[in-house]
Amino acid sequence: MTKARIYQPTKTAMQSGRARTQQWVLEYDTADSRFVEPLMGWTGAAGTLGQLTLKFDSKEEAVAYADRKGIAYEIEEPHERKLNRRAYADNFAYTRIR
Repeated sequence: MTKARIYQPTKTAMQSGRARTQQWVLEYDTADSRFVEPLMGWTGAAGTLGQLTLKFDSKEEAVAYADRKGIAYEIEEPHERKLNRRAYADNFAYTRIR
């Protein structure tokens, strides 16, 4: 049976904004179909589903697609970002903890 992972991608290290992180992604898990090719030692896979990534606007759409296609899935909820917003001048405040 085909397994998949549904998650919301995080921003990359090169991004300062949150662009392209609001979508949900369905990725197929192909860990069980991988093998080591004996001649060159490269890792191969029996199918091409591992190369397929589907993007959805919401988690509900991704779950509905997986249910419609009979795909077993695991949902990974996103972690909330903790932002400590403060002004640059706070670095030089007299009451700053040293």
